[in-house]
Amino acid sequence: MRFESFSFCPEILRAISDCGYQKMTPIQQQAIPAIRRGQDVLASAQTGTGKTAAFALPILQKMVENPSETLKSNTRVLILTPTRELAAQVAENVEAYSKYLNFSVLTIYGGVKVETQAQKLKRGADIIVATPGRLLEHLTACNLSLSSVDFLVLDEADRMLDMGFSADIQKILQAVNKKRQNLLFSATFSSAVKKLANEMMIKPQVISADKQNTTADTVSQVVYPVEQRRKRELLSELIGKKNWQQVLVFTATRDAADTLVKELNLDGIPSEVVHGEKAQGSRRRALREFVSGKVRVLVATEVAARGLDIPSLEYVVNFDLPFLAEDYVHRIGRTGRAGKSGVAISFVSREEERTLADIEKLIGQKIRRITVPGYEVGSRDLLLKQLQTRRSFAKKQQRQDNVSEQMIAEKSMQGRRVKMKVGQAPSKAKKLK
Repeated sequence: MRFESFSFCPEILRAISDCGYQKMTPIQQQAIPAIRRGQDVLASAQTGTGKTAAFALPILQKMVENPSETLKSNTRVLILTPTRELAAQVAENVEAYSKYLNFSVLTIYGGVKVETQAQKLKRGADIIVATPGRLLEHLTACNLSLSSVDFLVLDEADRMLDMGFSADIQKILQAVNKKRQNLLFSATFSSAVKKLANEMMIKPQVISADKQNTTADTVSQVVYPVEQRRKRELLSELIGKKNWQQVLVFTATRDAADTLVKELNLDGIPSEVVHGEKAQGSRRRALREFVSGKVRVLVATEVAARGLDIPSLEYVVNFDLPFLAEDYVHRIGRTGRAGKSGVAISFVSREEERTLADIEKLIGQKIRRITVPGYEVGSRDLLLKQLQTRRSFAKKQQRQDNVSEQMIAEKSMQGRRVKMKVGQAPSKAKKLK
């Protein structure tokens, strides 16, 4: 199905064409008609499925059909996202879709001076894309009113709840105009997401564009078994030998990300890092240099798993497997987007085998393993068997030691008894005399 089927205005169709969109994705086919009808929508959609266009395009069309003056310190559309990266990306997409329309778009998130944002908010904006925490700061400071909101979008709602934004969202919901259209997009329909939807929505249209916790068919997945201490060495070798030019690498911690970037640069592989402790300007610069090809590797922590949109990204590497199996799906969703192919590589140490099993159970498939000569890891089953044998031997040895100690103790006691008897004999004889 093509976008022309839904009678978008010429300005929106022209912007869609500029973006290179042709056929609609499943989530767009299902969500756009429901939103155009004015229904509340509860949608399940993974990253890379075109969900931003699914809610932004029909909202823009409805704004064109029902024009309204932009009021100071107000907005018609409020889009909440879990991270600043995602907020920036959504705002960029909305600006692209509305480039031929006279609508203003404003992003509100942490890492930027509150005063600067306050000045922009007082002028008002047609569309605001924000993270819950920073938006609530402005509401508390009376820099913004949500009394004119016609459309409220919660993008990646499950992620926001996982990150602890539940209380912030509840306070925002109390401040938003009650006569509004609600759109909630989530990768999963967890119990917390369903509870939130019941509280804020009226008879929503429930949409599930694809099976939950599935990975895109365009992404090839492989596992490289490797000892934890040799992961960096293997990564450098694969990048060099296979001539990978643009690689997004995920680590478990910020310290691990910083260390890996230093080592890769020492190996002659230009690399940059993005994580929560980096300033927003630094993160933007790193992403810009990565997209332009100036750096070959971008190392990131979980903060970037859902917020980054890198055109034509071919390789994603899980240097460390994520703590939650669900985050694996979001990480590798950075590649294989918009119908293009991608490769997801995971380095798995012996200690991570159980996590890998959880991931395979979640996605419903076994991931192909590739063993690189010189980086072999002993079989986990064999190691467990050897450990069990060692424990059995240790227990047997302990029992033998206990028996030996007991025998020695008994002989010692017998010796003391004999000695006592020998020592008593003279005294008895003396008494007889």
